[in-house]
Parts: sequence; C-alpha cells; structure tokens
Amino acid sequence: MRLIFSRKDEIERPESSSGKYYSVHYKEYMKKAFIVLFCLCYKSIVAQDVSFSEPGNSYYNELSETLPDQGQEWLKLEENIFASFASTNERYQKGRIPEITYLSSWSTRAWKGEKVHTQVLVWTKTDIPELSIETENLYGEGGTYINLENIKTGFVRYVITNTASGSAGSHPFLSADPIDIIKTIPVSKNTVQPIWISIHIPEDIFSGTYKGKINVFAGKKFTFEIIIDVSDHVLPPPSEWKYDLDLWQHPASIARVHNVPVWSNEHFEIMRPYFTMLANAGQKVITASIVHEPWNHQTYDDYPSLIKWIRKADGSRFYDYSLFDKYVEFVMSCGIIKRINCYSLAPWSSLSYYDEGVGKDVTLQTEIGSTQYRAVFMDMLKDFTRHLKEKGWFNITAIAADEQKLPVMQAMISMIKQVDPGWKVALAGNSHPEIEADIFDYCLYIEWPLFSDSVLRYRKALGKPSTFYTCCGPLYPNGFTFSPPVEHVWLGWYAASKGFTGYLRWAYNSWPANPLTDSRYIGWAGGDTYQVYPGPRSSIRFEKLIEGIQDYEKIRMVRELYYKQKSCDKIKELESILDSFDIEQLKDIPAERMVIQAQRILNEL
Repeated sequence: MRLIFSRKDEIERPESSSGKYYSVHYKEYMKKAFIVLFCLCYKSIVAQDVSFSEPGNSYYNELSETLPDQGQEWLKLEENIFASFASTNERYQKGRIPEITYLSSWSTRAWKGEKVHTQVLVWTKTDIPELSIETENLYGEGGTYINLENIKTGFVRYVITNTASGSAGSHPFLSADPIDIIKTIPVSKNTVQPIWISIHIPEDIFSGTYKGKINVFAGKKFTFEIIIDVSDHVLPPPSEWKYDLDLWQHPASIARVHNVPVWSNEHFEIMRPYFTMLANAGQKVITASIVHEPWNHQTYDDYPSLIKWIRKADGSRFYDYSLFDKYVEFVMSCGIIKRINCYSLAPWSSLSYYDEGVGKDVTLQTEIGSTQYRAVFMDMLKDFTRHLKEKGWFNITAIAADEQKLPVMQAMISMIKQVDPGWKVALAGNSHPEIEADIFDYCLYIEWPLFSDSVLRYRKALGKPSTFYTCCGPLYPNGFTFSPPVEHVWLGWYAASKGFTGYLRWAYNSWPANPLTDSRYIGWAGGDTYQVYPGPRSSIRFEKLIEGIQDYEKIRMVRELYYKQKSCDKIKELESILDSFDIEQLKDIPAERMVIQAQRILNEL
C-alpha cells in the first residue's frame, strides 16, 4: 500500500550553485528525468551483477579515452614508461600526459593514529601487460618501524561522469575515482594509471622520522622513497571522533549489485565490510527506513521498509519489528552505534502496509496532519515507542524527515510529542526558527540560511547534533565524481570554521545500474548518489572526506589545548585560518590553495 499525501509532494530543493530556493513537483521531475535517461540509450541501464568482488572475478573493463590533441604528444615522449609521485588533490585524465614535476620521494607530517595518502602516476606510450606495486616497512630510529600491513595500495579506475546537475544530457567524460581491490592491472598505451597509497600511522608508535621504499613494476622497476615525520600528537580512533558523519546507507543496493536476495543471510554477510568501512570513517548514524520508499523511489534500487505494517482482518493493526531489530543489531555490530534515524513519518509520498481483510497491499490517500494521518501514524508510533524502550534504543532514536516544509514538520512534531515528549526529531533541510528547539538532530543545506551564532552555541551546549549537508547542489564544494578531491577536505575545515558538529550526505551507496563504470543517474550530477563502490571499493572522494574529518578532529584537539593553556596568540592564529573557509571565497581562491596553506599551518602549530 502507498500512502499518498495530497498537495504535499512539492519538495524543497536547492539549485545547483546558488542559495535560492525552488520547489519541484517530484513525480513530474522523476518522469522527465527518466525520459531523458531512456533517450541516452546507454546499455548499462540493464541491472546485473556488477560487484566484481569474487575471487577470480574482480577485474572489470573500463572505457578507454582517446584525446585527439594528445596523439602526437604521446609519440614525443623520450621514454616508453614514466612514473612519479603526484598530488592526491587532483584527478588526472586517463588519456592526457600529466603536467607534473617528477618526484621520486614523498614526505609528509602525520599524527599518531592518522591515515595519510599519496598517489603514484604511471603513464606509458606502450602497453604494460601487468602493473603491480610492492610495499616495505617504514623504519625509524632504534629499530622502530611502521609495518607494511599499515600500507594499503590500490589502482585508481575511471568512471563516466557528467557535470550538469539537473540535466542528464550534459557531455559525459571519464574521471578518476574508484580505488580498485585487484593486485595487478594491465595498462594500455597512451594512458595514465594512478596508484593510490594509504598509510595508517599506529597510535602506539614512537614519534620521529620513518623512511621506506615502494617498488612499482611496469615492465621495468621504479623505486620511490616515503618519508613520514610522526609527531607526538595522537589522533583517537574513528569511534571516538566527535565529528558527526551521516552518510545515508542503502542496503537493497548492496543486495542487487551482489545478486543476492535482499535480507537473506548472504546479504547480511556481504553488507558487513561495507558498514565496517563506513564505521571506520567515523559514521555515527544508522539509516533506518520505517516505511516503504520514504524518498518516493528517487534511487535506482528499492528502499524497502524495515518494519512490516499490517492491518488485520478485525481492523486492528500489527507491526512486525523483527527485520528492524535484526538490521539495527547488525549495523551496531559493525561499529555504528550512536544514533538511529528513522525515515519517516513525513515521507515524500508513500507508506506500505498489508491489509489482511482484502489480502493485498492497498493505497490510502491523506494529508500530513489530517485526522486520518494521525490515526494511522499515532497507532504505529505508540507501539514503536513501546518496542524501542524494551530494546533500550529509545534514547538514541529519532524520527527523521528530509527537506520538508514548516507546516509538515509542525504537524509531525505535534503528533510525535503527543505520543511521548521524550521523542527526538531529526531534520535535514531549511532553517525553521519556529521549530529549532524541537529538532534534536538538525542539518542545514550549505547554501541556505545557517544557524545564528547564539543558536549554534546553545545547541552544542545541549549536545544536539548541528550539521550541514550537500546533495545535488551546490556545484562546488561537493563530492561528485568530477569534483576536485580537495573539496571534500575543504568541507571538514568549513565545518570547523562555522562551528558545525559534522556533515550529512545522501548517500553512501545508492548505486546506479553499473556504478563501477558509470556514475550518472537521471538528472543529477555524476556520483551524486554514492561515495563508495561495490566490492567494497573505496574512492578518492571517500578517502579525502576522511582526510577532512581528521583535520576537523585535529583542529578541535589543538583548539582545546590552546584554550587550556590560555595561548591567546595561537588561538588567534588558528581562528584566522578558519575564517577564510567560506563558500564566497571559493569564487576567487581554489579550494586546494586554501587547504594546503591551512594544513601546513596546522601541522606547524
């Protein structure tokens, strides 16, 4: 059954690069977007097993890239194969000779407990049948070392993207983003192959300088030097980070790409590494759907309810929480334990329940706040409240809403508080001062009006998550597959600058048909619906997001230290750095320049 809210399917949405508001009639928007997608006639729209994660079946083909202006340039190269360290803040074109300064040595500064990363680029004018990389321990003084098990490498792959938000017809191109899980890779002539290198600094290691080598085998051997200056500072593990990360999870998408039945035992087993990877990024929130399709099926895959709503033949109602309980317990076992956000008692269009009297799902039309709405939802909410208290989860659970207007939120909050004043409410959307005090977890769109300084201070004093989000907009800063990777780092500094407690984004893994090769989906910009890839495979975006979160934690810890020491000059210097992180500044100053300068000063502090 689908509960359709009359006159309420106009959803507030941001434009791609301005701070203005606009409303879209969601059904018409989706209809037009799907027509555009169909007209693309791209063969990848057919669903299939696209995980490429099984032993012996982990390699997949990506599209080649031939740039007409580069053909003769490749021939001019004096050597057949080149390799060099390169910045992680850049995406390097697959078919274009990189314009970089050759570097055989890479050095950086790091805290204990921090993860740092770099890239090695290999570019060649001849085919390389098998490219591989070999790592070694990094040694410090007195026999101390960083074990090679802390050094992870992966080949960066290329995915189709497009830059237009709101039009699926923009010109597609290839962009570097997925970080593959294979050990070797063939490289075609006249192409660039990036290699991503991540190094986790153990928390219990001695401070000092650590050096080591990596070897790249590309028809011939390239040897590179890594130098890491480890400071005395210790970054706590992700489970202790204060940064409030909320990337919405999509379980059914994982089932589809791995070609297993949704909610089967195999599905839960396959989901574990995905959720563990998210927990290791500092994720705080479990995304729990308590109605069918809370976002009106705006994603490629279904978004089924974790709670089964049943109207019995005698007219009474019954709610089956068995799947909800199993799922929440599973996600918690992966390390995501802080909060449960339930979507939603203000869904965009639909609710699903089974009517035993007619033996099928039925559709009920009503309006949020109406007598009929309250009768349907209050009954469920009373029972859900009882169940959550029995499970010991009530105090960490919120009824969540996404981009709903003020009257809708007021109606929902009134009903929730009538059932139990202790209920928490979460909202990602516009700033509504009228209900701010009623919202526990409040997330504001980055270009819409933000919290006032006084409100933000008061919310943080009460321990209320007060975050911001990006989604299909703005064009920058953001985390699309074409976005400069450093913009994800910039967002961490922006959160620290504005006083936010964290960041939200849809979504962690709402994949399109073939996410490993094509990141586009209907009318949104490439990569808008996901941050990681099937496998699970990390991405440049995801790794840089973690880098920004680590910077946020370092800023927080340094700031606390300076206030404790009453180091006024250092506090002033730190705040001066943070003041520059404003969206308006990005119009004139590249994010990379801002971040590099800020990170340098932070490390010196």
